[in-house]
Amino acid sequence: MKKWFMIFILLLFMIPSVSLADAIEGDVIITLGENLTEQQKQQILKEMNAPENAEIITVTNAEEHKYLGGIIPKGQIGTKAISSSKITIGAPGSGLQVETNNINWVTKEMYMNALITAGVKDAVIYITAPFPVSGTAALTGLMKAYELSSNEVIPDEVKKVANEEMVKTAQLGESIGNDQAVALLAKIKEEIAKNPPKTDADMRALIERIAQELGITLTEDEINSLLSLFNKMKNVNIDWNQVNEQLAQAKDKLSAFLQTEEGRTFIQRIVDILREIWNALRGAFGA
Repeated sequence: MKKWFMIFILLLFMIPSVSLADAIEGDVIITLGENLTEQQKQQILKEMNAPENAEIITVTNAEEHKYLGGIIPKGQIGTKAISSSKITIGAPGSGLQVETNNINWVTKEMYMNALITAGVKDAVIYITAPFPVSGTAALTGLMKAYELSSNEVIPDEVKKVANEEMVKTAQLGESIGNDQAVALLAKIKEEIAKNPPKTDADMRALIERIAQELGITLTEDEINSLLSLFNKMKNVNIDWNQVNEQLAQAKDKLSAFLQTEEGRTFIQRIVDILREIWNALRGAFGA
């Protein structure tokens, strides 16, 4: 019994822990890329099963460049706003749910992680495009819709850092795997929310420790990139108490890494180690 309690406690620690104020549950806001053709707009609205009373707002390419500029090359942002989204207000405490279609670079867990950083909560979100796109522009529209629905302003610096988090997670996912990248950033944010590092050395040590706990190997460039991102997060107006609450609520959605083959192997290693420790203790005490 004690053995399984120890395993449970350890795994609980290692799994990445993972409310729209004035909005009414069930309200729907839709964001459409400015450069969609009329036919594409109708196609997307039909795909979303958009209600007739849904509020529709437009996202421009200029807005995309405003929040993604300096994070990814201008050529990658492009000259057209295409990504679109639907946000349905959920019940207080229901958390975030994200689904995507025709988005081939940013995963739904990456969106969720970045939205939590931006302060978005309690909503069902659907992100789509008429053809495959990277999905980097969709976050701008979602934050714009959230502001409109909740009558809350997300500061520009928070929008910028949320976009940077999304992009850097996707970039990191190319080298260590998407699920691992999401789990890593979620766990680091959880630790920052509980006990903010005071120095760069503390932040670096935190990043390296969480990576090691998750069995992830980072290059020096990747560590420095994450160090830069999390220092920016520390210096903008992020509600870390809310971030921690939302991460805890989204734990099952953000811990997809543990469902992968690597994650299962990692857990099995921990179980084997604990079993060896338990057997050694039993032998020492004649149990």
